[in-house]
Amino acid sequence: MQTQILGLLTPLMALLFAATFAVFWRAGRMKRHVLGFALGYLSFSIGFLVTHFLPGDGFYTFHTTQAFYTLGVTFFLGSVCERVGQRLHLPTIATIYAISALVLALAISFTNDAGPALILVNIGYGAMYMVGLTTLIGAQRRDWSDIAIIFLIAFSACDFFIRPSLTVMFEQTIPAGEYQQSVYYSLIGLVLGVKSIMGAMILIGATIVEWTNTLRESSEKDPLTGLNNRAAFEDSMRSVIPRAQNEGRPFSLVVADIDLFKQVNDIWGHQAGDQAISGFGGLIKNMIRGCDTAGRIGGEEFCIAVWNCENEPAERLAERIRQAFARYEHEGLSNDIRLTASFGVATARDGETYEHLFARADEALYRAKSSGRNRVENADQLRLNEVTPALTDELVEMKRAATEG
Repeated sequence: MQTQILGLLTPLMALLFAATFAVFWRAGRMKRHVLGFALGYLSFSIGFLVTHFLPGDGFYTFHTTQAFYTLGVTFFLGSVCERVGQRLHLPTIATIYAISALVLALAISFTNDAGPALILVNIGYGAMYMVGLTTLIGAQRRDWSDIAIIFLIAFSACDFFIRPSLTVMFEQTIPAGEYQQSVYYSLIGLVLGVKSIMGAMILIGATIVEWTNTLRESSEKDPLTGLNNRAAFEDSMRSVIPRAQNEGRPFSLVVADIDLFKQVNDIWGHQAGDQAISGFGGLIKNMIRGCDTAGRIGGEEFCIAVWNCENEPAERLAERIRQAFARYEHEGLSNDIRLTASFGVATARDGETYEHLFARADEALYRAKSSGRNRVENADQLRLNEVTPALTDELVEMKRAATEG
């Protein structure tokens, strides 16, 4: 009776962990890999319950248990790989399962000793964990949770390869009908319990970190466009601009504003205005590079920080966005209506702060607005255009003085 009760601890713990991850996924609106953790622990729990309650000498017991354990391994490995942007090779996992199931069926048919079947099945699980391990090692992410998960998977692979063989060598034969009373069964219950707790603690810690990061990022994002809000954008600029200057990289700023936006709200309503802002934000997000940063810094005003970009390429980027927005079809507006935007561009000078750089770009935007809208003005080109006429007049005056002399 005591053995039966102790044997239920591991599946009950797995069920508790499955419920915990399901709550994280549902309440925190987290990505599907967290749901995968829940499904993995649920499958492990069902597999162990099958082993615990079905007769050990039943032909279907080992196969049913193997199916649920393999499902749990697949959910677990697939989820930890997806978490870091990798994809588990499912055909390889399916092939390992098929070979293990076939070998298991042959082993059960030829002998009543459960030992060989246990060794063969566990080698299959170890091979599956090795597939997951090699997939994870190729990932770019390497924070504490990633390293801990890699260690967990490596430990599990070694356990599946080594523990069954050593246990069977110690116990020699395990009659199938006495499997639940064997040393192996007691040991596997203990090992699975320890691994379940260790794995759950690592995954719960990693999930809490992800949840915290998601909450922080959501507080920094503009809900209408998904771009950075003004505070988050300006905070990032105060570290990015000094970094660009220290590394000797060019850094440009593009400020954009939707033209005549008040009329959009007055004629078509605020919902149409919100859709126009959302569309412009999405357009910007799709047209900039991953190293660039964009933010909504006002009602209909946006700012793009263009990393490692000279003045003229930044101006061309603004022009491409301007043309794309002028062709963009907006929901909630008449089919023949197209909106436009004006842009100001400035490139950081040595030692220039974000505030001063933004002021120059914003001044260029104001000139674009006052010059007819739907155009790009460049603060640095404006400065050249202002200086050049003065130089030309001075040269003409010098030439005339020389002629008269």
